[in-house]
Amino acid sequence: MKLTLPTWLTLLRMLLIPVMVATFYMPWQWSNFATAAVFGLAALTDWLDGWIARRFQMSSAFGAFLDPVADKLMVATALFLIVQGHPTPWMAFWAAVIVGREIAVSALREWMAELGQRATVKVAAIGKFKTVVQMVALLCLLYAVTPQKNPPRPEPWLGGPIFHIGDWMLAVAALLTLWSAFLYLRAAWPTLKAGEHH
Repeated sequence: MKLTLPTWLTLLRMLLIPVMVATFYMPWQWSNFATAAVFGLAALTDWLDGWIARRFQMSSAFGAFLDPVADKLMVATALFLIVQGHPTPWMAFWAAVIVGREIAVSALREWMAELGQRATVKVAAIGKFKTVVQMVALLCLLYAVTPQKNPPRPEPWLGGPIFHIGDWMLAVAALLTLWSAFLYLRAAWPTLKAGEHH
């Protein structure tokens, strides 16, 4: 199996996940910036690998499988870190909504692919918009949130305002997540309903 450049970028994104976890828990004053920078770099590779694959026809079956896996691992890990650093009911709820939706839609896509109907549940425009909002929210929150520890780490520069921006954007992303999940389900519903009669 030959690994293309987009696939290497996807693998790099997966390797950045433990780096992001490590920087989040480091006791340095600039750990917040480092964590957000690592996440930002990972998000950049997410956009770049897709662009390169389309622009230079470097798509591969392995890359198509690995890319969404890397995305979901990165987002889920970031959410777990944020909830650990800011353990409030609402933060946990939004995180659960986003992770739960990813699991449900992945299962739906897999099932539709087995039926030869994968194109029915392809990524919609609202899904791409949700991804942008979600990535910016996670970037803000990873910068503004620090792990619960004693003694506490000093709050980063402009941590308060950036946290509130990220907090509200995460709520918006979670609501968009529910809406896009509804659209996926609605698109797949005729096939799901037809399956009941076989």
